[in-house]
Amino acid sequence: MAPASKNIVEGAVCAVIGVALGLFTEDVHIPVFTLTKVGVVLIAIGGIQLLYGVYQAFGARSVE
Repeated sequence: MAPASKNIVEGAVCAVIGVALGLFTEDVHIPVFTLTKVGVVLIAIGGIQLLYGVYQAFGARSVE
């Protein structure tokens, strides 16, 4: 798998997991951190990785 498509897939999966955590874990309480905040962090990381994969695929074309 090419690095660009790998980053796109990983970013999308990470963002989807983050959205699921943000939507469905509001009532879950664990001592150290809340899963809703973990979901927000995963959404941010997934979005950044997704954008970087798109940049790798379309923006970083080498000139020959």
